[in-house]
Formats: sequence, structure tokens, C-alpha cells
Amino acid sequence: MKVDATDLKTNETDDRGRVYLGTEYANKRVTVAVVEVESDRPDDDELAAAYREASESAEALAEEWSGTSDEAWERLDE
Repeated sequence: MKVDATDLKTNETDDRGRVYLGTEYANKRVTVAVVEVESDRPDDDELAAAYREASESAEALAEEWSGTSDEAWERLDE
């Protein structure tokens, strides 16, 4: 079966994954194909990459703070 691109419709699902087709489909047999699924949440790989980046950034910031803190303590002794 060939489908024309203008016949495709995009609908949002509710919080249970259901799609409202509309009253024009009431009491009719409907065949639905899922062509693509998009998520508004990041996937596991994106979350892992963000966590690694944040961890590396925090580590660099801690090292920088340690050096600055040491300098401040040394100047207090003067």
C-alpha cells in the first residue's frame, strides 16, 4: 500500500500513550501505523554524556577552588 505524505497526521498521546482520533472515526474500523516516535526526554546516552560533562566540570572547579583557597589561607598568615 502506498501512502501519500499529505495523508499522514501527527498526533500527541495522552499520559497513557493513547491517541484521540476524533469523532469522524467513531464507530468505524481504523488501521493505524506508527511511523515514527519522538520523545521529549533525553535518552540514556544523552543523560550519561551530560553527567560525565558535569562531573568533569565539577572536578575542574574543585581543583581551581582548592588552589584559590590555598592562596587565600597563605595570605592570611602574612
